[in-house]
Amino acid sequence: MILSALLLAPTASASTDLVLRTCFRAASAGDRPERLFGSGGGFDCTHTQRSAPPGDYWVRSSPLPAVGPDIVVRSGSLWQERVTLYVRYADGTLRSVGFSSASAWRYLQLGAAFEMPLPAAAAPPVQLLWHVRGAANLRGLVLQPQLLSPDVAQRHALQLTAFYAGFVGLAGALLIFNIALGAALRQRFHLPYCAMVVFLIGYAASSSGLLGQVAGLDNNLRLRINVLLLAATLCSAMLFARRFFAPRVTRGWLRPAIDTAIAALLAASLAYVLFMPHLARLLDRVMTLAFFATLLLTLPLLWRGWHAEDRYARVFAFAWGLPLLTATARVLQALNLLDWSFWIDNSTLIAMALEAGCSALAIAWRIKQLNEDCDQAREQELRARLLADSDPLTGLMNRRSFLREAIGRSEPHVLVLVDIDHFKRVNETLGHDGGDQVLRVFADALRHSVPPEALLARFGGEEFAVLAPAAAIALPETILMQIRAATMPFDLAVTASLGSECGAIASEADWKLLYRRADDALFAAKRAGRDRLRWAEAA
Repeated sequence: MILSALLLAPTASASTDLVLRTCFRAASAGDRPERLFGSGGGFDCTHTQRSAPPGDYWVRSSPLPAVGPDIVVRSGSLWQERVTLYVRYADGTLRSVGFSSASAWRYLQLGAAFEMPLPAAAAPPVQLLWHVRGAANLRGLVLQPQLLSPDVAQRHALQLTAFYAGFVGLAGALLIFNIALGAALRQRFHLPYCAMVVFLIGYAASSSGLLGQVAGLDNNLRLRINVLLLAATLCSAMLFARRFFAPRVTRGWLRPAIDTAIAALLAASLAYVLFMPHLARLLDRVMTLAFFATLLLTLPLLWRGWHAEDRYARVFAFAWGLPLLTATARVLQALNLLDWSFWIDNSTLIAMALEAGCSALAIAWRIKQLNEDCDQAREQELRARLLADSDPLTGLMNRRSFLREAIGRSEPHVLVLVDIDHFKRVNETLGHDGGDQVLRVFADALRHSVPPEALLARFGGEEFAVLAPAAAIALPETILMQIRAATMPFDLAVTASLGSECGAIASEADWKLLYRRADDALFAAKRAGRDRLRWAEAA
């Protein structure tokens, strides 16, 4: 009686986090749950659950230790039509709780796991028995079942909430940043990158179980959506990589191979969505191999990126290294070469979060390089314009740029034409190199004699032109004095003749008239003996 009372009495509340050992057997007609408890019943305790084909099964736990009240049973989400959990208590009573694929969302928690509270009873539970119907059995029949006390379940929920919230926060920030950057810069790789982040956020919502909880989705439909979003994420990532890297990285066979891999991955995921659970293992194997083939294709892409001259390509190659390793672990898990693990199953989120952060750095680096290239192009364009608008020998404006700036001024201006006297003799005396040096010194003398707002140009040969506002009426005399005071190469005596006129230049006709009158004054200065100034009126 004392022993019976101890067995029937509830134990004191204590933290419980216990992984259960299980055995399984195929279901058959006439099976009664009360007959399947205990240690017999033909259960297989040696092989893994994944070794069994799809179908209906019974899964029995080993005897339970003494546990506290309010215990919940946690197990991973799988493709199943219906699950019923039978609980045998110490007093021999048998109670059940369960769900169908359509109602599974009521028990779905973060981490894509079901948490079913054990039915209340006067005696403690001693053994569990699951009846699983319509199991595709791609990862198992009852996935890593655990007994959790309320405090442990709450701690798991908080940890997973922090994990998923941190991931979504990072991905959301990257998405907003790249949308703004893409709208401003309009680079071709921003759109697939933003699509990748959007699909990744959707995949996180689906794989975490949040989508099922919020929308009340059929659990098998959620798993279909999960596969489709993961495929879309990887396809967007490949398309982003193809557009992000320089053409030399994706040259040759790699570009059509990427397109083929994207098409194959989308076709495999669509087949999975449309035809599951028929041919479940074939579809799962095709899907897994499509993922694996795409992952293998990233190796030459990353190899070329690493050996590219651009440093941003190396950052990107490093960023994809970790997702490649974790995705490989997931493929090995799908091929039953690794045991199922929650962290391997969710490693995609961790790896892609790190990848997204590193890729953002690579994108920033690429944008910096693009800006530098644009700045360099602008500088070259500006230099070309300066060369087109200036005299290469003296650095002064040429005739074309002078006229572009001069014509259209309606107010009166002083035009001074300057011509070096007997410049042919200078070339004969010093040679053409010496003559070029004289022209440069002469141009510097003109620069120092004209006001900042004046236009100064070399019209060709030894002829120069100065245009200044009419208030600078004394400018021609200043120019002549500056030329006379300038020290020329080899102490050569160089003089110049100047012709001046004042008038408006509102049109091209006004310019031709003003220029002709100043030119007449210049010839008058030369006829009068050179080394002097003449105004048009005097001429």
